Amino acid sequence: MKTIDIVRRAARSLRSAKTRTILTSLAIAVGAFTITVSLAVGEGARQYADNLINSNVNPKALFIVKDKTLFEGGAQRAAITEYNPDAAQTAAGATIVSMTQKDVDALSARSDIESVVPTYNPVVRYMTFDGSSKKYSADVSTYNDSILSESAYGSLPPQNQQLGDTDAVVPEAFVDTLIKAGVIKEGADLVGKKVTLTAVQATVTPTTDQISAAFATGGQAAVEDLVKPQTKDFTFTIRAVSQKSSSALTGVTAVQIAPNAARAISEFITAGTNEYQKYLGVTALVKGDTDPQKVKEALNNAGYYTQTAKDLQGLIFTVVNTLQGIVLGFGIIALIASVFGIINTQYISVLERTREIGLMKALGMRGRSVSRLFQFEAAWIGFLGGIIGAAIAVVLGVTLNPWVTSVLGLSEGTKLLIFQPLPIAGMIIVLIFIAMLAGWFPARKAAKLDPIEALRTE
Repeated sequence: MKTIDIVRRAARSLRSAKTRTILTSLAIAVGAFTITVSLAVGEGARQYADNLINSNVNPKALFIVKDKTLFEGGAQRAAITEYNPDAAQTAAGATIVSMTQKDVDALSARSDIESVVPTYNPVVRYMTFDGSSKKYSADVSTYNDSILSESAYGSLPPQNQQLGDTDAVVPEAFVDTLIKAGVIKEGADLVGKKVTLTAVQATVTPTTDQISAAFATGGQAAVEDLVKPQTKDFTFTIRAVSQKSSSALTGVTAVQIAPNAARAISEFITAGTNEYQKYLGVTALVKGDTDPQKVKEALNNAGYYTQTAKDLQGLIFTVVNTLQGIVLGFGIIALIASVFGIINTQYISVLERTREIGLMKALGMRGRSVSRLFQFEAAWIGFLGGIIGAAIAVVLGVTLNPWVTSVLGLSEGTKLLIFQPLPIAGMIIVLIFIAMLAGWFPARKAAKLDPIEALRTE
């Protein structure tokens, strides 16, 4: 009996038991629906992340450190370690190996990178805005020109162009607080306003000789001035208010200033301490058309640890793939449950059609053909279940895409559910093979039936 004839006969057999066929196919459809949605979400998230990285981060950008734990979720304090004069302690109490000015000079002298800028940590005591005496606490960070930002008010420099040394960018998150305090009437009022950052120099314990010299020249007042923390004001003009949008890579919540200004504040507050001219890392750009990956390998060989824009993309993809794997797991569980449904359905079908099987074998149909008949019936069930589940997923996904985009605050036109024909077709083919495998056991039973005994069955 030809294969095409067996396939057609299998389809006719399923039509004679429509209710049972539909219910078993729906069990397969649940798993197919879950897998189709997970594939669409994974592809949509990867394309969104890829677009986010490519449109926001300069592909030539590098972040270089001397402590690889900064790329591994943060360092943890060990029970006891050997003292390292180049180490620094983070806010979480962990100890990391810092970059020194010597490292910065060595990197600046390399021929394969340029625009080497240390990551400064300009901590200020408080800040004030022009026209108000109220003091505010907020973080201050260095403006990263390799990452594209968007402005709510004012204008930001193009990518790869730095702020002026007296310019500042404040986040849109400041606006509501400053409006309630009466500092401004609307967000646009911040543009052109002065902001003053007050920094306090770290307290350095004077030596006995320094105290004696101060007392000898100025008495007790000179000694008090010697141990009194020094403060200094740094004034900037607000150039723009940065906007938090779905197409921005990070949501900055700090006042951003130029590297030179950040350096001045950092060196002022750390002057005379062990933290002077020590940095978490540096940012740099690959020079010319050199492959960033090759530069990364060269820097690793030189004792540094480097992260490229592609590495950042890979990190995001890892998270996406992990979440997609979890959803896929639920789909696979649903498929496993449906496999037992196919086996049960086909066993019942064999029992109900025992006389029919006996008649077919008595008329010359071989056991192999009988086995294939039941396996093709199972294949039809897998095909129908895959089609139903995938179709429902696609229809719902296309319908709900605008709503999902709106709820997540993504930019207009962004689709988080992206359905691709080839993966869906591949999934349906896999479901057909799984169904055929599930139908093998009942098919084997049907193939081994003795035709005489089968014909005697009531």
